[in-house]
Amino acid sequence: MEKGTVKHFLNNREEYSNQEFLKEMKEKNEGLNFMREIEEGEENSGELENIPFIVKDAICTQGTVTSAGSEMLKDYRPPFDATVVERLKDSGGKFYGKTNMDEFGFGTFSTNCAFATPKNPHEEERVVGGSSGGAGAAVAALDYPLISVGESTGGSITNPASYNGVVGVTPTYGRVSRYGLVDYANSLDKIGVLAKTVFGAAKGLEIIAGEDDNDQTTSSEELNPYSDLEEKENLKIGVPKQMIEVDGIEDGVRENFETSLEKLEEIGEVQRVDMPLLSADVTLPAYYIIAMAEASTNLAKFSGMRYGFEKDPEDFEDFNEYFSEVRSEAFGDEVKRRILLGTYIRKAGYRDQYYIKAAKVRTKIINSFEEAFEEYDVLVTPSMPNIAPKIEEAESLSPAEMYAMDSMTVGPNLAGVPQVSVPNGESNGMPTGLQFLGPQFGEEKLLDIAYSFENLKSE
Repeated sequence: MEKGTVKHFLNNREEYSNQEFLKEMKEKNEGLNFMREIEEGEENSGELENIPFIVKDAICTQGTVTSAGSEMLKDYRPPFDATVVERLKDSGGKFYGKTNMDEFGFGTFSTNCAFATPKNPHEEERVVGGSSGGAGAAVAALDYPLISVGESTGGSITNPASYNGVVGVTPTYGRVSRYGLVDYANSLDKIGVLAKTVFGAAKGLEIIAGEDDNDQTTSSEELNPYSDLEEKENLKIGVPKQMIEVDGIEDGVRENFETSLEKLEEIGEVQRVDMPLLSADVTLPAYYIIAMAEASTNLAKFSGMRYGFEKDPEDFEDFNEYFSEVRSEAFGDEVKRRILLGTYIRKAGYRDQYYIKAAKVRTKIINSFEEAFEEYDVLVTPSMPNIAPKIEEAESLSPAEMYAMDSMTVGPNLAGVPQVSVPNGESNGMPTGLQFLGPQFGEEKLLDIAYSFENLKSE
């Protein structure tokens, strides 16, 4: 096991210094902007023995700014910890700060950050992915063992994992408590983990997963020790045709993917499987209709009255004028766009035409995955269709072009199935990723399969 992994830390604690880690974090962040706030937390005893952990800025941390990447919440300091933060602290983890992100999670590249645009540690001119971009970049940039907590609505863990060349685990919807998360879309949001290795990500998930009385959407499904990883063989591996037979997959990404399929044949039988409902023409509209409708509802609470950005109400004739001014000034362009589109979708006369239809499509997508997992142990796709684009290229894309980049990730997220993205070689000097998909609450086996592939790649 290489240095910098959680397992190595647990076996060689004397080699590591919290102060050296903090120094390295500050120095590397100065140029890369992957951290929104850096703060050395209290030392804790427990299983993790002060292993560093950092948290996406949409997840509440007591006394530390939780801005969700927005001017609207730039000075908000929660009076409580999110459940996942509390569990990591209780297990001995040491909190070191918040990672940069797209405003409220609305973005594919972390170029919609209100405060700074994080840069890719592999090549600073390129994006880090989104919306958990800082969470992925920090893991790639720092040499120390690190558990980085991210959140995914439509692919916001898999995406930065792929672009930064790290491991990202997105659990089943309901596997991890969302208590203390600044919501994007309630029926889609999932908190997960990024780390250097499958073991590190599995260990982090093992600690944060489980039922929570503060979140009624969490499941009582039995938890397993995810970090007790075992290599798998004699697998039946499915490759969804509609997710790989599309325009827009870069040649280097496709070549790495096909090479990895050949490698996977050492541990199982690889078959192409027809899954028409995973076509981007189906998944992208369904996802964005549902996500934007829910987002517009969630963002209605940000009015400048109880917390966050505010102005002097006496300067305005009425509250409508006050709310409009506060929201116009504090929300970024992409946030405003999604509020407007989401509100339109929810209007009488359009709700049936768009939202209800998208919800029905979502049910069919869920059923499609369930049918596939009756036959296959795992499904595999590229994590992203491309390597991380240059920042200027990403910023020049239209909203529709940016949304289309999520073609590999929105289908699994609509279905709420677990996903593991692992590094899968390079193209033009930049990382590519391989995405493993499993049945709902099948994290244990899925992590074992990802671990098996990780070992195959190292041979």
